[in-house]
Amino acid sequence: MEKLFIKATKSTPEVNLDSDNNNLLINGQSYPENAFKFYEPIFNWVNEYLDELETGVQVQIDFTLPYINTSSSKCIMMLLDKFDDAFLAGKNIFLNWYCDQENEIEFECAEEFKEDMNFPIEIVSREDN
Repeated sequence: MEKLFIKATKSTPEVNLDSDNNNLLINGQSYPENAFKFYEPIFNWVNEYLDELETGVQVQIDFTLPYINTSSSKCIMMLLDKFDDAFLAGKNIFLNWYCDQENEIEFECAEEFKEDMNFPIEIVSREDN
């Protein structure tokens, strides 16, 4: 399966979805003009990846999302729901959500997403330099 890489812009995160290493990374601000259009290729890639994923393979997901607008939040929730469904179907999925230790809103946002999921989400404090 091809990797999916999307370079970060001022309003969109870097996306690096690597099926060879079973590592999915989303890193940066997310407030695109059309969030669904931005996230659509990510949804498509994740759907195909999860369909092909063998049970027992460890998948590590890393999020660093300092700011997410409302429409991006909906897309992130849709993405997390896909991971959650796969987890409930027996897939080995784990997410590290990195938050700036100085940004209380970022932690609260990650906590709200975590509350609705069954799969393991670790909220990790990081220092922004």
